[in-house]
Amino acid sequence: MTAPHLDDLSHNALLATLTENDRKRLLPHMMVFDLKNGAILQRAGDEVVDTWFPCASAMAAFCVGTGENGTAVEVALVGREGAIGGIVSNGRVPAYATAQVRFSGRFLRIKTAALEQAKLESIALRHWFARYSDCLLAQLFQTAACNAIHTIAQRTAKWLLAAMARTDSSQFEMTQEQLAEMLGVGRTFVTRVVKRLRDDGTIATRRGVFVIRNEDLLRETSCSCTTTIENHFDTVLHGIYPVD
Repeated sequence: MTAPHLDDLSHNALLATLTENDRKRLLPHMMVFDLKNGAILQRAGDEVVDTWFPCASAMAAFCVGTGENGTAVEVALVGREGAIGGIVSNGRVPAYATAQVRFSGRFLRIKTAALEQAKLESIALRHWFARYSDCLLAQLFQTAACNAIHTIAQRTAKWLLAAMARTDSSQFEMTQEQLAEMLGVGRTFVTRVVKRLRDDGTIATRRGVFVIRNEDLLRETSCSCTTTIENHFDTVLHGIYPVD
């Protein structure tokens, strides 16, 4: 945990587009954390006292419990285009979803109370973060529709495309078991999908690593949800959403 420099804020697209005055307004209240895969940013039911901004290729996900057996389904990915925590909840209200780091990396943290004060001081800051809240809500709506009507193969391809865009890499660490957990499906279903994608040359895998070999084929397999979200972000927050 260290104090950031002003340049550190440029590694999160949502912060990078703020005016210099607004970035300077936030900077004294921020800390830098290097977090590992699996780290918990907030737990469902806890008060939302922090806001986290993923930087560069770091990524986190919102997960919602679906039953007494502890099963959780991923409902939204958040990378350098966004934030987690008080930016959406606007205060110390209980978190509905757990947020967990998916790809290790650097995160900027600001206390929600400090963020709320900064938003009161800057109408531009308040409006910009309100726009992001709209985009995150759109992503949640789209995920709900996607989970209801699209196949596991389509959803798998969509997730891999999202991960590729946010990491700026065609290769990332993840097991098939982790992917199945994120999609909320059984491991055997994901294993069959992965085998098919391997056989047609779309991806390659080795122990704990996915490699995208043909992005065009992956987009053909994916549903249209990725493009829908990209277009909404482009309309509301032009240039923020990572497009590969």
